[in-house]
Amino acid sequence: MGVALFPLANELNFRVEVLDVDSDPELVARYGANLPVLLHGNEELCQYFLEAAKVRDYLGKIC
Repeated sequence: MGVALFPLANELNFRVEVLDVDSDPELVARYGANLPVLLHGNEELCQYFLEAAKVRDYLGKIC
């Protein structure tokens, strides 16, 4: 997902923070094998692959 996400982040001017889920027991409990996952705060936007249209729509609503 990261490879697809970074060009979108550049285009739409948002910052991406990559977290190591394995280093945080709470994140491991929450997401387990459901990775990668794209979040904005606690809002889950995508799992496994980037849904660019969904991200664009979400950002359009919050910006």
